[in-house]
Amino acid sequence: QVQLVESGGGLVQAGEELRLSCAASGRALGDFTMGWIRQVSGKEREVVASISWGGSNTDYSDSVKGRFTISRDNAENTMYLQMNSLKSEDTAVYYCVADVAWPLRPDFATWGQGTQVTVSS
Repeated sequence: QVQLVESGGGLVQAGEELRLSCAASGRALGDFTMGWIRQVSGKEREVVASISWGGSNTDYSDSVKGRFTISRDNAENTMYLQMNSLKSEDTAVYYCVADVAWPLRPDFATWGQGTQVTVSS
């Protein structure tokens, strides 16, 4: 079983940037498709970005396309989410997830504990 630990969240101003990291242990990161899902209390979760095993395929939600970039370093067992031009509506808990299928299936994925991102306007 893979364990996932997110880091890099915090409080920033609108227009600034953050980079989230997800460190995997217990299994090789390359065994999984990976993604970032965000959740705001009382709202539906949103798969903001996903990346295939080797990184050749990526997918983004319309709300973050052009601002966020997902990447992975399988040798370092780490995945990243570079978030630029942050908006107040990006405020959420961001979860790192790992699946064995593509497209990624949130209901079948392993989830990290989440990291809070707060964007103040």
